[in-house]
Amino acid sequence: MPIHTSLTQRLGLSCPIVQAPMAGGADTADLVAAVGEAGGIGFVGAAYLTPDQIAERARAIRSRTSCPFGINLFAPLPATAMPEAEEVAAAVARIARYHADLGLPAPGTPSLGADGFAAQMAAALDSGASAFSFTFGIPSADALAAIKARGMLLMGTATSVEEAVALERAGMDAVIAQGAEAGGHRGSFATGPEEVDFAAGLVGTMALVPQVVDAVNLPVVASGGIMDGRGIAAALALGAAGVQMGTAFLTCAEAGIPEVHKRAILDARETQTRVTRAFSGRPARGIVNRVMDDIPDDDALPFPLQNALTRPMRTAAAQQGRAEFLSLWAGQGVRLARRQTAAELMARLVGETDTVVRRLSGDA
Repeated sequence: MPIHTSLTQRLGLSCPIVQAPMAGGADTADLVAAVGEAGGIGFVGAAYLTPDQIAERARAIRSRTSCPFGINLFAPLPATAMPEAEEVAAAVARIARYHADLGLPAPGTPSLGADGFAAQMAAALDSGASAFSFTFGIPSADALAAIKARGMLLMGTATSVEEAVALERAGMDAVIAQGAEAGGHRGSFATGPEEVDFAAGLVGTMALVPQVVDAVNLPVVASGGIMDGRGIAAALALGAAGVQMGTAFLTCAEAGIPEVHKRAILDARETQTRVTRAFSGRPARGIVNRVMDDIPDDDALPFPLQNALTRPMRTAAAQQGRAEFLSLWAGQGVRLARRQTAAELMARLVGETDTVVRRLSGDA
């Protein structure tokens, strides 16, 4: 029983499954291509990639498939003010003990790098992607117009109805409704002069999706805690045009995360994830480990300073298989994670969804 939605029709997909962008290397060319070949659409989380790396990743995907794929970037954030020297020194000292455990030199003081968004976006526009999504907010009207001029499906991430309405007003083609269960960074952003209230943005997928569906006249993609066909069918029943899944793909053979991260997901329970600022400075959900236990959110530097400060630690931890120092991003559906190839996962998801839909419609 093929499922056709506005999302599948616009992108030429055979199933309404989006492999979430996972900046940091998880979404390899092999993974993105395999999802596309199986009838869904894979995304490249390009926020940490240089323009040359974006172009290379796109070429690698195109060498493996002619199916649609997507690119994701972080929307430009307001300028980060450099914290007081004492605050920075304290943050560096907290990370220094981990460097010692990993055999690394003492960490240096992080600095604010140059804004590379314009160059990243230019590379993404030339990538041949069929879809372009954003996290953390809304880029400029000129940026959105450039994307639409290329015929790409334009998607924004919302964690509240207010954010979804703002995305629709900005001209997005679809909204990704990110529930609190989702792994990785929260997509919350300010829709007015007030600061972002991240705690208020922790609305569960089951509650968020139908409210967003009712509030906007755009296709809504459900994200957060969806790991199998039951979750896909539930999202469709709530009015979603598709689902975005991240954690389910992290334990696939093609995923580019370290083996120790995959093992942590496979061994974790649903109660063992938490939203933290310890690794990047922005709230993100991951499996609780030593760093998350040690560093309260108030002690983390703002993004992207904390991200820059912890990057050498995370890189060394991945090489050494030290889970206690890694950002073990994962959602609350971890018990449903399985070891398999992306093709096997996609086939299972399609089969499970079909079984659920048939059962609920009385055909099974």
